[in-house]
Amino acid sequence: MTTTPPTPPPAVPTDFVVRLRGSALHFRCAPDTSLLDASAALGALGLRVGCRGGGCGVCRVQIDSGRVRTGRMSRAHVDETGHAAGLVLACRAYPLSDLTLSPAGKTTTQPGACP
Repeated sequence: MTTTPPTPPPAVPTDFVVRLRGSALHFRCAPDTSLLDASAALGALGLRVGCRGGGCGVCRVQIDSGRVRTGRMSRAHVDETGHAAGLVLACRAYPLSDLTLSPAGKTTTQPGACP
């Protein structure tokens, strides 16, 4: 009886390409690195930086294509409806695939939210 070794699972990418809609800018992002931290490679051309903790809304982006997992985000800046439509805070979003995103700017959906 001969045995053949099992087929290895498909390789999981070590990082993903993140493109900024409407520009030629892109950066690479590992699954365990936030989109905001990875965008630092673009310097001043990258995403806007605020508190880095999900509370201020400065780094809000629209995921146009691809998938992310998210950490805890302030509902004052990304409510459930917005989140379901692809809005996330880049400081709390981690890629699960290649992405295309658009900076969405800061808005406040609740009174008394962080300035």
